[in-house]
Amino acid sequence: MAGQNKRAVTSYDVAKAAGVSQSAVSRAFTEGAKISPATKEKVRKIAAELGYRPSFIAQSLIPRRSTLIGVVVPGLVNPFYAAVLDELSQALNLMGYRVLLFSMYRDDDTTPIMEEILRHRVEALVLVSSSLSSHFAHECQQLGLPVLLLNRKNDSRSVSSVTSDNLAGGAAIADFLLDLGHQQLAFVAGRDTSSTSRDRETGFRQRLEARGARPMLRDSGMWSIEEAMNATRRLMALPTPPDALFCANDMMAIAALNVVVGEMGMKAGEDISIVGFDDIAMASWPLINLTTWVQPLSEMVDTAIAVLKTQLGAAETSAVQHVLQGKLIVRGSTRPRR
Repeated sequence: MAGQNKRAVTSYDVAKAAGVSQSAVSRAFTEGAKISPATKEKVRKIAAELGYRPSFIAQSLIPRRSTLIGVVVPGLVNPFYAAVLDELSQALNLMGYRVLLFSMYRDDDTTPIMEEILRHRVEALVLVSSSLSSHFAHECQQLGLPVLLLNRKNDSRSVSSVTSDNLAGGAAIADFLLDLGHQQLAFVAGRDTSSTSRDRETGFRQRLEARGARPMLRDSGMWSIEEAMNATRRLMALPTPPDALFCANDMMAIAALNVVVGEMGMKAGEDISIVGFDDIAMASWPLINLTTWVQPLSEMVDTAIAVLKTQLGAAETSAVQHVLQGKLIVRGSTRPRR
């Protein structure tokens, strides 16, 4: 296939074609690894047919110390991720580790880039607001590679995670807006693949139902400023528009403020209430003055570092899930409390 642009064959491709696991592929190319001669021969034959070159998996089984920690973030447009990265980098530097940063355009499943990441033979992986497929999580476990999800969790409990209590945050925001006398509330979601957005929405919706409030309106901002502005326009164009908006993060809440204040001439805190989530630095700027849910950033990073130390210090460590408490900070984008 010379002269054609073709995606490099991965161990996953070989495993799928051979009907074995990726760990079996790694063992087929690792001297002394436990694997039956028949399976080894089959895997190597298929690998040769596909043009596969052994890469990180076999190498990752070799004891090594690179002092590199791979950190994956879904871009740095959201200042919250930049703040997480700053604190995380400082803490890891104090431990004698260097950060190898990988930035994704979106916060979807990271599997397509994981092999490229692990070619650098990192000693651990920290995924900030990014997902990890179950099959790749299993492969990392097979390799003894510590993996930690920060500000995100998997549906499976096989991977360690550190998050704030998104369910409680969503519920508290529902209580807050109802207590202000709002009648029609709306939620601007992130991506459906995001556990943080789903949990914030679930906590919000369930508390509204428990209090007998009107069913919430909903639209998706996709964690994007532009999409959040479009979602706000659609919600405000409804026959009965919302009188309060809860956005799944601060960037989308600021986008909503741009629409209702900048385009529609409404007064935030009087005509409509808008609430965000994260408490990024610009949320407190006087021109924005955003009511929001504060994520305990420093505590989240400290907890993540403690988990990493345990995982790096022991060959086999059970996965843990830490859920930390946040708090609501009230500013001018919402009505005054009664």
